[in-house]
Amino acid sequence: MLSALQQKALHIRVFSLAFPMVLSNITVPLLGLVDAAVIGHLDHAWYLGGVAVGSTMIAVTFWLLGFLRMATTGLTAQAYGADDKTGLANVFLQGISLAWLLALAIIAVHPLIADWVFSYSDASAEVKRYADQYFSVRIWSAPAALTNLVIMGWLLGAQNAKKPMMLLIVINVINIVLDVLFVVGFGWKVQGAAAASVIADYSGMALGLYFVAQRWKQEMLPAPLAQWKKASAGMGRLLKLNRDIFLRSLCLQLAFTFMTFQGATLGDNVVAANAVLMNFLMLVSFAMDGFAYAMEAMVGKAIGARNRNELMDSLTATTFWSLVISLLITAAFLIFGEQIVGVISDIPAVREQAFVYLPWLIAMPLVAMWCFLLDGVFIGATRGREMRNTMFVAMAGFFVIWWLLSGWGNHALWAAMLGFMALRGLTLGVLFIHQWRRDTFLAAN
Repeated sequence: MLSALQQKALHIRVFSLAFPMVLSNITVPLLGLVDAAVIGHLDHAWYLGGVAVGSTMIAVTFWLLGFLRMATTGLTAQAYGADDKTGLANVFLQGISLAWLLALAIIAVHPLIADWVFSYSDASAEVKRYADQYFSVRIWSAPAALTNLVIMGWLLGAQNAKKPMMLLIVINVINIVLDVLFVVGFGWKVQGAAAASVIADYSGMALGLYFVAQRWKQEMLPAPLAQWKKASAGMGRLLKLNRDIFLRSLCLQLAFTFMTFQGATLGDNVVAANAVLMNFLMLVSFAMDGFAYAMEAMVGKAIGARNRNELMDSLTATTFWSLVISLLITAAFLIFGEQIVGVISDIPAVREQAFVYLPWLIAMPLVAMWCFLLDGVFIGATRGREMRNTMFVAMAGFFVIWWLLSGWGNHALWAAMLGFMALRGLTLGVLFIHQWRRDTFLAAN
């Protein structure tokens, strides 16, 4: 393990995979800020409310389909490590086929999705009207958005994080420019904001396919059209992996949704304070996701090559830097936490509530880093079943902790969230150690 930390090339490799993904993550909230600034300057609040509700509906829908990126990364990295040219081609073609099938299904049923969501919403009629306008336009980006997930997963699995970073930055920059043009310049309001995102996603897809074509030629992979029919033979493994990761993501979304809605029952100031503190969790996610992506690519490559030493080196270096980053974030939260809260909100009552629960967030980076890293390990190993089962355990633990401590009010929710993160890391860690000791982790899955 010590020898791995002395390898300069290994550290460079970790950062070459992790840093571009951290940078690309930063562009996501920037887009949200521009949306809010552009729509927020229209003459009625319901435009901003409509975009907020509509974009949340889209974000949750696409986020739940994030398994397309994760499964593609793991399978591609393994094929790359094994120098399996046919496998590299098949993973991409299978992923694209599945992405378009899912996208067409979503477009077909999107009126039902909208009706179901609005039936449970207490939003005003105007907010629902503009949310429906946004959702009805934005949903047409589904084929491009899901294709982009596959493209990013495939490029990352092929050990290239710079192109996915460029792809995300281009998508968001185009989105921002068109946002201003369509909403402010053309006066298209909510539909303009949605149209900007649709055009940006398809522009990104075109660029992404160009990146893939470049890599396809470089790796001398089989001709896509000739290989497409053969690729369908291996869809079973991809579907099984995607199913397991989807269930895992659904549980994750359930825990966060419960926290939001349960917090709302504790009063307006509490729910506002929780919203402020969720930004701290977002910062942890931005940093740790980059190293989780690096772990996926490096672990998958090592497993594809059946190289135990390379796998251990990858685990050691990525864990080391994740620990360093987590300590730095913890120190920043401890020293500057109250100032960060003040930047996010200047409402005295909300800030006071946020200060009360801030210690839970100070503890979060060092607790949560393990579940991010181990998610990367198991995605790279394409062990979706283990991820699904441990998430079931962690979600059950979340609700048990909240129920046992429910007398603590909002502290119970944050204790449950911290316990949830800890249980995710602990259960995956126990499974990994067990499989490593039995020398089964490198086995084909």
